[in-house]
Amino acid sequence: MAGTDPIAEAEADGAADALFVLTAALLTPARFPSVLGDDYPAACTALGLQPYAEGYGLVFGQDGLGARWTVVVDDVSLVAVAISSWDCGMAYDLSPDEHSVVAGLPGWPLAVVTRAPGVPAPHDPEPEEGDPAPLVPPSGDAWGPAQRRLGADEVALQWSAWRSQVTDGASSDTGAAVPSETPVPSESAVSSSEPAASPRTPAEAAPRPTTWFERPSPKKAAPPPKAAPSTDAATSGEGVSSTGAAAAADAVADPYTGVRRALDELRGYLKEPPPIGRVRSSDTGTDGGVRTLRADGPGWSLVARPDDMAFVLLDELPGEVLPVARGPRLPALLEGLDAMAVRPS
Repeated sequence: MAGTDPIAEAEADGAADALFVLTAALLTPARFPSVLGDDYPAACTALGLQPYAEGYGLVFGQDGLGARWTVVVDDVSLVAVAISSWDCGMAYDLSPDEHSVVAGLPGWPLAVVTRAPGVPAPHDPEPEEGDPAPLVPPSGDAWGPAQRRLGADEVALQWSAWRSQVTDGASSDTGAAVPSETPVPSESAVSSSEPAASPRTPAEAAPRPTTWFERPSPKKAAPPPKAAPSTDAATSGEGVSSTGAAAAADAVADPYTGVRRALDELRGYLKEPPPIGRVRSSDTGTDGGVRTLRADGPGWSLVARPDDMAFVLLDELPGEVLPVARGPRLPALLEGLDAMAVRPS
């Protein structure tokens, strides 16, 4: 039997400890990958993290053997600077200090389309005792809470295009049916599982390896992610829950049944604040500083402009984007939500 080569083993260990940074995202109360949950605490739970107010940075990369890793760091400002630089088309070498590493989780929770050069194709790392199951992005073959939230992200990102397809008065804020002559965006526009606005891609053509990454020790390892609640069953590839099935039956008769439910729950948010991150407001960067509202709840997502109309997506209506025009009640609701919404610092 051939003996092992100590030098080859050492080189392999060194390759596994390096990380090629491909992209990154923020996990904060005001800005987190919505695919992970309806609010910030839910997103943290999906990764086995405590919902600290300061938040985290998520670094996605491959080790020297090609394995996919999500590295969680507590240096939020560093990751934010990297993302801002990439958004401006500038190169930025994201290399957090090893002491900022909170956890290294196998897999990626988001679809990352880039790959590191010179290493094997992206794959899940070989599991070791005590490792959590690899993170995986949501399936593009099913519709559920994760896909619904990604669809809402896409509507927010392409607001002008979606707004131009809906005439004023297309739907009142009481949930009146959309007139047949009103063009409604097609299902294909929101049925993709690709993240809309995040993660950001570095400007460098070839990611640089860093050596601060290592497989987390028992002291650093985060607990395995908890099972998602039944209201978010489709996040893990399951179908619509029994509650969702009943809602789907109601939607056949009246597509705006779920919209009215969502608006009622949003009005409840003004009386009793929901978990942090359920309602977020961000500057669009265009249109004179107009803000975009994103709100989520059990089975629904809302995208709106406080001075304009809203769109609602529902678990029970796969791929449908339901417009809600301004009426006597919607303006006050949107203004109230914008006032209570958490905003990026």
